Amino acid sequence: MRRLLGAWGRVLPRQILSIVAGLLVYVSFPPRPLWFLAPVGIALLVLVLVGRGLIEQGVVHSKSVSSKSPGRRWRGAFGYAYLAGLGFLVPLLPWVGVYVGAVPWLALAGVESLFIGLFGVVAVTIARAPVPRWLLPVLLAAGWSLTEWLRSSVPFGGFPWGRLAFGQSEGWLVSLASIGGAPLLSFGVALTGAGLAALVVGLASRSRRQLIVGAVISTVLAPIVAAAIFPTLPTMADADTGRTITVAAIQGSVPRLGLDFNSQRRAVLDLHVKRTLQLAADVRAGRSPQPDVVVWPENSSDIDPLRNVDAYQEISATASAIGAPILVGAVLANDDGTTTNSVIVWDPITGPGSRHDKSIIQPFGEYIPYRSFFEHFSSYAAKAGNFVPGHDDGVVHASGIPIGVATCYEVAFDRALTRAVRDGAQFIAVPTNNATFGRTEMTYQQLAMSRVRAVEHGRAVVVAATTGVSAIIAPNGAVQQESPLFVPDALVARIPLRTGITISTRLGAWPEIVLCLVAGAAFVAGLPFVARRLEARVGAGHPADGSPADEAQTDTSTDTQHDHTVRTVRDVQTVPAPAGEEEPDGNGDAERSREL
Repeated sequence: MRRLLGAWGRVLPRQILSIVAGLLVYVSFPPRPLWFLAPVGIALLVLVLVGRGLIEQGVVHSKSVSSKSPGRRWRGAFGYAYLAGLGFLVPLLPWVGVYVGAVPWLALAGVESLFIGLFGVVAVTIARAPVPRWLLPVLLAAGWSLTEWLRSSVPFGGFPWGRLAFGQSEGWLVSLASIGGAPLLSFGVALTGAGLAALVVGLASRSRRQLIVGAVISTVLAPIVAAAIFPTLPTMADADTGRTITVAAIQGSVPRLGLDFNSQRRAVLDLHVKRTLQLAADVRAGRSPQPDVVVWPENSSDIDPLRNVDAYQEISATASAIGAPILVGAVLANDDGTTTNSVIVWDPITGPGSRHDKSIIQPFGEYIPYRSFFEHFSSYAAKAGNFVPGHDDGVVHASGIPIGVATCYEVAFDRALTRAVRDGAQFIAVPTNNATFGRTEMTYQQLAMSRVRAVEHGRAVVVAATTGVSAIIAPNGAVQQESPLFVPDALVARIPLRTGITISTRLGAWPEIVLCLVAGAAFVAGLPFVARRLEARVGAGHPADGSPADEAQTDTSTDTQHDHTVRTVRDVQTVPAPAGEEEPDGNGDAERSREL
């Protein structure tokens, strides 16, 4: 027992620091304006995982580590990063369980934290690759991009919620989205954090100037590039088509909160009709400008208006009263018993026209994979929908204007709007229904995604939410108008119509692909059997920091005078273990504690 407590005592400080790292990333997310804490959280996690590996070659020879040490190292790194993931995602996602209990919330946070745990494995492996140490922050940031892509892709189509990019809607780095989308923005945050970690270790260890300069460049590169790009972002005054229009976002609210609000489906429709008719009265009285397009939220008509005569007539009368087409969020029943979550353009004269069927539907909400299995864990599984995805390009046309539509959950996915903007969308509508998530932070987290998408594609964004927060967002991501929660409201504003294509829209997924390939190559280079072969070449006269062998020898002797060694593998028999890597005698963590 004493030995067990002693071993736990050696790792406990790193466990606590890992959780703190995750908490720092969490508090950087909306509604708090603390975006600058995200790089600090990443820096702390990198320090826990890699430490002096940021400045010293991390290849370990068989003489100092047993054949099982890579597995032991990976398990430790996974554990520390997994704790960071829990510290981040458990407080980020309680909205999942607000009406269904803690089990789905904690299960989702636990599963998604596995991908952050995987980042720990990737990080310690990349840190052992025989590459110049000044390049390591870039590779570690690419490693984060790799695991973030994986989390956004699997299982069941992925879950992009909590990407670093979505915490930066008010930050200095957000303009990076205009050239590389959310993936480059996340990479910029991770690079700043990894560079900061390298700078801390380098200064504390009085490293060679080359390494410190590299750390400084890694820390400030993303902010400098973002600052240079920001003046080029379009504003509400920049309509490259020469045309602006007036839009209205209607927030009708719901009769009551909870999962059963749709049991009063007619009441939800009536509330949105009522608030739109109030706007029509304000237009006639001269208190509000005449809108060209009106956007209703997702699920504003859960009664299928194409099958229900009363709903059809009520929506038609409302469109006629406001004198503008309405984008109606409706649930449509299919002949095979399935349903589609659709946005229908309802013209005041011709009635229902073009529509977008939600193509990225939410697992465990709009449909249940393996329904019979998951019903054993929660009775709410039986209440999930039987929705099927659509296959259109996400563009609808109202008053001759092509509009890109991302319905609720879709806005979290990069691909949802890229195709729509490429196919001509001149502004973006995000109809959403957040009534089932109560007064949690979910709606603010989702609003931040819409702000990032505005910058990514250079388009104004109109968010219409059943219960809030609805918003009008400029093409540079700035919020022009915003509604309060749980009150009927109507936001009316003039927005620019734009046809220009940002670099991000043009490149699509390529920035993320490149980052993932770089990370994958660095990971392979850091695998023990690969690293040993590469290091054999280093030992032949090409040190890992890229300097000549004789120069490395000179620097080593100089650094020794300062109780610090920048070792080439030729000179070293034992390298301090990265976080989570214990020597066979179990003293790896203790040795690193003394170093840091």
